[in-house]
Amino acid sequence: MAVFQSKSQGRSKFKPQSIKVMDQVREVLRYHHYARRTEEAYVKWILAFIRFNITQHPKLMGRKEIESFLSDMATNKNYAAATQNLAFNAIIFLYKQVLDLPIADDLDPVRSKKPVRLPVVLSQEEAGKLLAVMTGVRSLMAKIMYGGGLRVMEILRLRIQDIDFGNGYLMIRDGKGGKDRTTLLARSIVDELKLHLLGVRQLFEQDFLQGVADVYLPNNLAKKYPKASSSWEWQYAFPSQKLSTDPRSGKIRRHHLDESGLQKGIRAAKNKAGIDKRVTSHTLRHSFATHLLEAGTNIRVVQKLLGHADVKTTEIYTHVLQQNLSSVVSPLEAVLNNDN
Repeated sequence: MAVFQSKSQGRSKFKPQSIKVMDQVREVLRYHHYARRTEEAYVKWILAFIRFNITQHPKLMGRKEIESFLSDMATNKNYAAATQNLAFNAIIFLYKQVLDLPIADDLDPVRSKKPVRLPVVLSQEEAGKLLAVMTGVRSLMAKIMYGGGLRVMEILRLRIQDIDFGNGYLMIRDGKGGKDRTTLLARSIVDELKLHLLGVRQLFEQDFLQGVADVYLPNNLAKKYPKASSSWEWQYAFPSQKLSTDPRSGKIRRHHLDESGLQKGIRAAKNKAGIDKRVTSHTLRHSFATHLLEAGTNIRVVQKLLGHADVKTTEIYTHVLQQNLSSVVSPLEAVLNNDN
């Protein structure tokens, strides 16, 4: 009945001190420095798994319960493949990292189908209209996103030291999949960005004088460099105007701006510009990739700028290229001309 193969042998693992399973999950996640969003997602799906099986303790469950839960996500709940995979990874984490019970590698739940959907892409004219009606810091952030293909959390987490004005690029650290990459910093926004950072510097110096200059540091950097959190180069390029309490450490810090403000700004600009498409923050990234390919940029270069592990992921943008479409004549034209 058990889903497990055997206890792990010869491995030194962190052992949580908490008694309750979910407290153990959080403890292990934080020990390994998982992102807060990942923690929230894993906790959500592990709780859903336990509740689905009438709150049984995970140690009492096996292959049948896991496959049943994951299959229900696909057949009854119609969750997307990516969501089902996230839940699957959360359960694997629970058994391997928290309970130290290796999970069988031949689980076979019903899989969610992964539909192939083309991304929504703005034309260059539409991108120009969208950016033209945006104002303030949201305008600058949107320009950087479109100019370098950044995801919304990548622009929010951008730090001062990640901006290389001399070489004209941005360093995206700990992006999707935990990878670092380099992407473009458009020359046309350098002066605007420098002016913005002057205001950020004033805010930082004010915090420093008041003894509250502090920012979250990833992984073990806080322990390795205890003074780095109060240094200028580690500050966020787009900080919040208000100090807040870190939910994990309880420290008073200046976090980066919330993503909701930027997303609302983009939606409002889309309506103001009269663009009849579903436009989100990610649309700017899609448009960046597509417009580079339209301009003849090598797909491998685009892949590197986007941080895709597989070029097949980048190839989806070739399906929405506008290049050379102006020279293609619809067959309807010939039919109507013949009628005349």
